[in-house]
Amino acid sequence: MVSRSYSNLLDLASGDAPIPSFGRERKRFPRVATVAGVLTDLDDENNDGSDAPSSVSLGRRMIIVGNQLPLRALRSPDSSGGWCFSWDEDSLLLQLKDGLGEGVEVIYVGSLKEEIEPSEQDDVAQTLLETFKCVPAFIPPDLFTKFYHGFCKQHLWPLFHYMLPLSPDLGGRFDRSLWQAYVSVNKIFADKVKEVISPEDDYVWVHDYHLMVLPTFLRKIFNRVKLGFFLHSPFPSSEIYRTLPVRDELLRALLNSDLIGFHTFDYARHFLSCCSRMLGLSYQSKRGYIGLEYFGRTVSIKILPVGIHIGQLQSVLNLPETESKVAELHDQFRGQAVLLGVDDMDIFKGISLKLLAMEQLLTQHPNKRGEVVLVQIANPARGRGREIQEVQSETKAAVRRINETFGSPGYTPVVLIDRPLQFYERIAYYAIAECCLVTAVRDGMNLIPYEYIICRQGSEKLDETLGRDPSAPRKSMLVLSEFIGCSPSLSGAIRVNPWNIDAVAEAMNSALVVPELEKQMRHEKHHRYVSTHDVAYWAHSFLQDLERACRDHVKRRCWGFGFGLGFRVIALDPNFRKISVEHIVSAYKRTNNRVILLDYDGTMTLPSSIRTPNMETVGVLNSLCTDPKNVVFLVSGRDRETLAEWFSSCEKLGIAAEHGYFMRTNHDAEWETCVSVPDFDWKRIAEPVMKLYTETTDGSAIETKESSLAWNYQYADPDFGSCQAKELLDHLESVLVNEPVTVKSGQHTVEVKPQGVRKGLVAERLLDTMKLKGKLPDFVLCVGDDQSDEDMFEVILSARSGSSLSPIAEVFACTVGRKPSKAKYYLEDTSEILRMLQGLASASEQLDARSAPQPSHQVIIDRE
Repeated sequence: MVSRSYSNLLDLASGDAPIPSFGRERKRFPRVATVAGVLTDLDDENNDGSDAPSSVSLGRRMIIVGNQLPLRALRSPDSSGGWCFSWDEDSLLLQLKDGLGEGVEVIYVGSLKEEIEPSEQDDVAQTLLETFKCVPAFIPPDLFTKFYHGFCKQHLWPLFHYMLPLSPDLGGRFDRSLWQAYVSVNKIFADKVKEVISPEDDYVWVHDYHLMVLPTFLRKIFNRVKLGFFLHSPFPSSEIYRTLPVRDELLRALLNSDLIGFHTFDYARHFLSCCSRMLGLSYQSKRGYIGLEYFGRTVSIKILPVGIHIGQLQSVLNLPETESKVAELHDQFRGQAVLLGVDDMDIFKGISLKLLAMEQLLTQHPNKRGEVVLVQIANPARGRGREIQEVQSETKAAVRRINETFGSPGYTPVVLIDRPLQFYERIAYYAIAECCLVTAVRDGMNLIPYEYIICRQGSEKLDETLGRDPSAPRKSMLVLSEFIGCSPSLSGAIRVNPWNIDAVAEAMNSALVVPELEKQMRHEKHHRYVSTHDVAYWAHSFLQDLERACRDHVKRRCWGFGFGLGFRVIALDPNFRKISVEHIVSAYKRTNNRVILLDYDGTMTLPSSIRTPNMETVGVLNSLCTDPKNVVFLVSGRDRETLAEWFSSCEKLGIAAEHGYFMRTNHDAEWETCVSVPDFDWKRIAEPVMKLYTETTDGSAIETKESSLAWNYQYADPDFGSCQAKELLDHLESVLVNEPVTVKSGQHTVEVKPQGVRKGLVAERLLDTMKLKGKLPDFVLCVGDDQSDEDMFEVILSARSGSSLSPIAEVFACTVGRKPSKAKYYLEDTSEILRMLQGLASASEQLDARSAPQPSHQVIIDRE
C-alpha cells in the first residue's frame, strides 16, 4: 500500500493553510506528495501550496506540544468582554525554553484551560499566534470531558500509577467511547501542528500521557518528522500495563517518535519490557544510548529527571511578600520543629499514610508533643470523582482525630491547608520547615523536594528576617517515598516505604534528631545536584539527544504502511528498493551463466513452518534446475535428511544443509562437508550445559543437528529467556574455550557450531567452482530473510569487485520484507518471492521453446 505522505525530506511540504512567518524570512515549499517517490521542485510563483517558515538562516525551531498552553486567561474587566492573556510562569513548558538556547524559536501547541466560545476562537487564535507564538487547540467541552476526565484521568492515570480497574468503583471498566475521544483529541492536536510545522527544519517535542498517540498522526503526515516525546508520569510494569485493552496501539504510537524520555531507569525498563513482551522488540545499548530497532528506524530512549527553574524560585524568595510571610510563620511556629508536606489531593500522594505516621510518632515519642508540627498543604485535586471525595474526607477526619488527641492550648499538631496558596506563601513554608516529607505511593517525578532544597538555601533578606548568620552552612532534611521519580537523584534523603507506617514515623523522628553537621552535609550534596540539574539542563540535554536521534533522517528513504494507529514508517538506505520482476526477468533472459541461491524457511515458506514444500514450490525449482544455464542451490539451516526427503524429486537441485556444513550439487552427488571437523567431542561438553538451562527455563528446548547444537527459548518468558541466554552464552564460551567451535547468539537461540560454518561459505565455494570451470557467472540471484543470509549477500556483493564474476554480471541480493539489510533489493513476502521465481521459470521455458528446432523448418532444410 502506498502511503499518502512524502518520502523525501529535501522536498517536504508544509500544510494547506497560510502560516505567518513570525517576522522571519519565509521559504516556499512544494505541497505534500500523495505518492511515494522523489518530489520535483515547483516554480515558486506557480506553487499554490502554503508558505512554511524556515529556520535554516536564524537557527532551529522547536514546536512544543502539551495538553495545555503555558498561558493564563482572564476576561477583560472592561465592557468589551474580550480576553486577556499572560504567560503562566509556573508552567514547565514555559520554563524549559531557557535550556533551548537563544537561537531556537519556540512555538507552543496546546489547549486553553478556559472555554472559548466558537465565535471568539478565530480572534483568540490570531492574538495568541501573533503575541505569544501559541497555537490553541479548541476542543468541544463534551469531547474534552471524555478525553481528559474520562480516558486520561479514569484509565491512563490510575493504571500508570498501578491501580487496576478491578471493580467499577476503582476507575471503572474500559470505555471504548472514551478511547475514541482520546484519539480524536490527539488528531486535533496533530492538525494544529500541521498548520505551523516546517518539516524540513523543525523539531517537535510532545509532552506527557495526554498525547501518547499524537506521534502516529504526525509520523503519518510527515514520515521524517523530527519528533521527541517525554513521559512525565510513571510507566508501569508489563504485568500492569498489559491489562490495558489498547496497549499495542499506545506502544506503537510512542515508537513513532525518534526519542522517548523517562524520568528514571525503572520507567524506561518497564517500557522496554512491554515492547519486548507485547511487540517482540529487543533493545541494545549503543555507546551509552539505549536504542530500539523499529522497522529500520532506531528509537532512542533517554533517562533524565526533569529539574526546576531556580531563577524563578530565587526571584520569589526575594519578594517583600515572601519576607513578610516568612516572618509571620517564624513567629507562629517559634520553638517548634516544622515538618512540611506539599501534595495534590489525590489517592496516590499518600497524605493519609503520612498523617498515620505523624500519629504514630506522637504516640511513641511523647516528648515530641508540643515540639513538632506537621504542616500539610493539600493542593486542589486535578481530577474528579468519588475517590477524591473519599481522600478529602479521610484526610480531614485524620487531622481532626490527631489534633483532638494530642493538641493542647497553643499547640496544634497538624495544620491542614486545603485552600489554594500563592507561590510566595508556599515558598515561605519551605523556608521555615526543618524537614520535607513526600510519602506518595506512586508518583512520576515530584519536584517538591527540589523546591524545598533551593528555598532552604535561602537569601540575604531571609537570613536577616530569620536572624540567621549569612555565612552559616545551610541545612535541610528529606524523607522521601521509594516510589517517586526524584528519589534516586537525592541520595542523601531518608527513603521509606510509605505503606510501612512504623518506618515512616521512625524516619520522621530520625530527621529531627540527626546531628547538625550531617544535616548540613546532606543539604550541600542535594543543593549541588539540584542547582546543576535544573529545567534548562534537562531541556538542553533532551534537544541534544533529539538532534542526534534525527541526524540520519535525510539519508533514509521512508515508506509508511499500516492502517489507523497501526501505522508505522520503514526507513531504509536510499539504494534499497523493491525488485522489479520485469527488470530481473529481462536480465535473466540476456545472461548465460546463472547462479541462484535460495534460503528455505522464511523465503520459500513461512518461518517456523514444519510442512513439506508444496507442489508449486517444487515445480518452480524443477523448472529453474532444468535450464542448463542455471545452477540452483537451496541453502538452509535444516538438517540434510529432511531437505533430501522434501526435495527428492528435484534431481538437479543443489542443497546446502545446516547453514552450509553439508553440501551436495545434485540428487546423485555425495554429501560433502564444507569445513573439516575432526570430531564432535565438544557436544558431550555443550549438551549437558544446555540441558541444565532447559530444565530451569520453561518453554525452552534443544535442537540437535549433526554439526551443531542450538538452545531455543522462543516460547520462554522473554525477559527470563534473554537473561538465561546471556548466562548460557557465557557458560558455553567458558567450557568450550579450547574447542574448535563458535558460540553465537541469534534470535531466541544460542547455537554452538564448528568454526567457519556459515552460509557465505557456500556462495564462495560455488563461485570458485564455476570460475575453475571457466564459467564466470553473469547473473547472480540470492534470496534470504534473516541474519544468517546476510553473509551470503555480503559474499556475492563483494564478488563484483573481484574476479569471480563476469565484468558485466547482474547481481541481485534480495531480502524478504522491507528492513535493514546488506541486500540492495527486497520483496514483501514469500508469495512475492514465488511469483518472481515463477517469472524466471517461465522465461526459461520461453527461451527453450524458441531455441528448440521447429518441425516445419527442419523439413525445409532437409529438402535443401
